[in-house]
Amino acid sequence: MPGGRSSKIQGKNVAGEGRNWRLVRADTDAVPSSVRRFMARARRRRLRAVLPWAVGAGVVGVLGLLVWMVYGTSLLGVREVRVVGTETLTTAQVEQAAAVSMRAPLARVDLDAVRARVQALAPVDRAVVSRSWPATIEIQVVERRPVAAVAAGRDRFTLIDGAGVAYRTVSAAPSGLPLARLAAPGPQDVNTRSALTVLSALTDELREQLVEISVRAPAQIRLELRGHRTIIWGDETQSATKATVSTALLKRPENTIDVSAPEVVTLR
Repeated sequence: MPGGRSSKIQGKNVAGEGRNWRLVRADTDAVPSSVRRFMARARRRRLRAVLPWAVGAGVVGVLGLLVWMVYGTSLLGVREVRVVGTETLTTAQVEQAAAVSMRAPLARVDLDAVRARVQALAPVDRAVVSRSWPATIEIQVVERRPVAAVAAGRDRFTLIDGAGVAYRTVSAAPSGLPLARLAAPGPQDVNTRSALTVLSALTDELREQLVEISVRAPAQIRLELRGHRTIIWGDETQSATKATVSTALLKRPENTIDVSAPEVVTLR
């Protein structure tokens, strides 16, 4: 070509209107530098336009892979159930009640359902269930605290907590725990609720000397203390006042203190 470098023939002759045409590809040097710069800028613009979409697609793909690994595989599955806080229950009893499937995806374990199953155990007051990554379910157990023991037959005692829940049967009443004479212990039993009201109002000195609380009816509450002493309590009303008056009269020699009407105390 005049004024330039030679070109290579890339095609064949094509007939048309009496002339012979040849398809050729120009050498790089045949394209002006300004055109080359324009084309390079155009390519860069196209790359910049495509790049965010490519990055976004990559991020979505990575996130999808992570979600699948966490929720759809056993790669981050349960390998251990850790139980803490038990006293009377065993770890095996809690694990059995929790019924957590080993190797199940940790992220898919229904913590509320596990907690409900554990709290269905009678000695459990409440439970906290959490995930400990990468492979552990942790169950924190808070057991019920007994406030009294109810005779349930020969050498059998049922423990009740501060809510009146009868949750455990033992062969001997724990030391320092008062006996409760109740016909039908339970949270809905009116006599049980009366007994709990009185027990919660006792002073430390009364609680230390208390051996037994008897509730035949809501208005027939009696406390049996050490040394064969009796406090006739009456009903549960004014329990704080009755506890204060009774404590002040413990130094008296009389064996029976009637505080059913705390304004007019009877001693005998």
